[in-house]
Amino acid sequence: MSEIRNKIMALKSYLDTKIIGQEDLIKKMIITLLADGHALVEGAPGLAKTKAIKTMAECINAKYNRIQFTPDLLPSDITGSEIYVAAKGEFEFRKGPIFANLILADEINRAPAKVQSALLEAMAERQVSIGGKRYILPELFMVMATQNPIEHEGTYNLPEAQLDRFLMYIKIDQPDAEAEKKILHLVRGEVAKTPEPKFDRLAAEDILAARKEVLGVHTSEAVEEYLVQLIMATRHPDKYDAKLTGQVLFGASPRATIALDRCAKINAWIAGRDFVTPEDIQSVIYDVLRHRIILSFEAQAEGVTTDEVIAKLLNLVPLP
Repeated sequence: MSEIRNKIMALKSYLDTKIIGQEDLIKKMIITLLADGHALVEGAPGLAKTKAIKTMAECINAKYNRIQFTPDLLPSDITGSEIYVAAKGEFEFRKGPIFANLILADEINRAPAKVQSALLEAMAERQVSIGGKRYILPELFMVMATQNPIEHEGTYNLPEAQLDRFLMYIKIDQPDAEAEKKILHLVRGEVAKTPEPKFDRLAAEDILAARKEVLGVHTSEAVEEYLVQLIMATRHPDKYDAKLTGQVLFGASPRATIALDRCAKINAWIAGRDFVTPEDIQSVIYDVLRHRIILSFEAQAEGVTTDEVIAKLLNLVPLP
């Protein structure tokens, strides 16, 4: 086990003690961070989405900013704007909150299209364009956006182009009874008598080093073929099940193939292996593909979900 992996696993263990009942969210956030991607997290209010990324930011020697998305938000409120400085007699660019390492875009679907487009450039190009000039964002840069699945009044659907920029679309559920008790004890201060685990903050260089190490995880030809066939199945589902033909309008893009491969490698690395298994692909495939498969209107009217389509394809595509 490498030293850098020990540091990442220590981060995961520490976060698991601070964010009770959301182990899967913590793992997927770390995968997103190591994959140099962005995450969209959907869950009801009160499930520690905000606390999760804030706590992770506190564990890394990096700058964290929170942006509350509202209907009256302007693009310049995110990117920054040029301000005229009378003393200098010229315009000066004042950076907005997007210039940080870890960004929480809270309730992202409450902002109009112009604001979402401004965020899209930052996510996709890692830069901000203001007044014909480009301003480069930090090398360590991750956006974690949240949205509420319950309340839809005053919200704007995210365009497919922006959804595709999210490496993962993570859905989280309510904690079980045991986790609920632990949350109560933690809030009351009735923590165990064992001392709180010590954690040394990671440097940004540690994250960048882990990203390089993950690239060394091997994917066999058979497992790679399995991954590609799963993607192909989303584009040509009729080859596997005639019922799926009228349900899937558009399948996953090549960006999804790259994302699935990268996330599967990191999942294997976190598990302590230097090779990818089909189980690694299956572990992350829902989060990688659920926002990249577009269903037909008929399927949506019938209440079909992309998760159900992915589950069917996993059963139909033969294992290597």
